[in-house]
Amino acid sequence: MMPSAETTVIRIAVASGKGGTGKTTVATNLAAALGHVGRPVVYADCDVEEPNGHLFLNVRPEERREVSVSVPEVLTERCTGCGECADVCEFNAIAMLGPQPTVFPSLCHSCGACIELCPESALVDKPRPVGYIRSGDAAPVDFVGGCLNVGEHQAPPVTKAVLQSLPGDRIMIVDAPPGTSCPVIESVREADYVVLVTEPTPFGLNDLSLACDMLLMLGRPFGVVINRAEPGENPVRTYCEQHRIPILLEIPFDRSIAETYAVGQLRVDVDPAFEQRMLDLYRSIEERRQHA
Repeated sequence: MMPSAETTVIRIAVASGKGGTGKTTVATNLAAALGHVGRPVVYADCDVEEPNGHLFLNVRPEERREVSVSVPEVLTERCTGCGECADVCEFNAIAMLGPQPTVFPSLCHSCGACIELCPESALVDKPRPVGYIRSGDAAPVDFVGGCLNVGEHQAPPVTKAVLQSLPGDRIMIVDAPPGTSCPVIESVREADYVVLVTEPTPFGLNDLSLACDMLLMLGRPFGVVINRAEPGENPVRTYCEQHRIPILLEIPFDRSIAETYAVGQLRVDVDPAFEQRMLDLYRSIEERRQHA
């Protein structure tokens, strides 16, 4: 068990090189295990394209807040059709298809260059909703999560909104999206420690190596959790030993864990031994962070 009176401020991101490795299983169970022993903790679902952490944490009640980005709107009465805005846009979000520019909002990255450089001040900011964040009580865990609107493809603004809404006075468990793309980088770049969840397969090893390279470039400390581990030769274990990457935990292949997940339950709610594994995982992270 861990002491309940102690309050630690730490942001732990749980990520993976590929989907389906058990990342959300680790993130939600880690958050719940800490909550069970009285540690102030918030779980943040930053996998905004496919959020599912709320299904396991039974969030109630939820508050929602819209997330918008700024896109340019043309003031036709001022525009002279000079084309300067289209020339300066690096994302091809503005094109001269007629006497005045046409804006493609889904391509816009809200950099503001077109508005700043328009000689006639004929462009102004217009908010465009791209998603929303929601928060609620999932006792003993607080919950914050984001969801990208259907048809949108720029997840980082919603991810950033989730992270900006986190309370800074407790343990923060950030459930990052899988892979190594921009939304993942946004989720892990400010983390105090990153847990990479992987599986002992050739595909798992390939994507783990990409995720490790990403975190080395970002300068984030990290360790590995091997999910569905089995006795015998393990290519992921060999890779971590060769590259001096700490293995924080190995979760054995266990059908009962998958069955618990399939019915939307947390394993820590039905298996005290698994809860202790999660608490040991957190203790290992704290120790490595202190000696970094």
